Amino acid sequence: MVGGTVAFPVPREVAFDYLADPRNRPQWQASLTRVENVSGSPDRQTWVDVTGLRVRPQMGTTEFARPRAWSESGSWRRVSADLSLRFDATTRGCRVLYRFRIRALGPLGLVVSLLAVPMVRADLRRAARILSSASG
Repeated sequence: MVGGTVAFPVPREVAFDYLADPRNRPQWQASLTRVENVSGSPDRQTWVDVTGLRVRPQMGTTEFARPRAWSESGSWRRVSADLSLRFDATTRGCRVLYRFRIRALGPLGLVVSLLAVPMVRADLRRAARILSSASG
């Protein structure tokens, strides 16, 4: 898995609740146009991400430990991806540690994962700005 950290200017509970709710994803995840078929309880949710390219991965929560950790997995055809978020309290809000992996055939998955890190970071920074504006 590859990843990094993004600072959020809100308590970790606020960041967790926002990022863990699939219905919020189109607001902060640039590749999405909408989310469909959200079902289940927060710790066992499933949904479908609808991307601008009309790729529709089936998604699901794989870890829900509010406010410390949240993870998801998704799959579309022969490609699957995992995203894990860890939330650490700081004096100015929280820090979100993210780990991301695309599982595909052979070493291509690692290459695509490395190329995707800046996009994941940009999406999380967008989420931090949205929450900062909402709390400010």
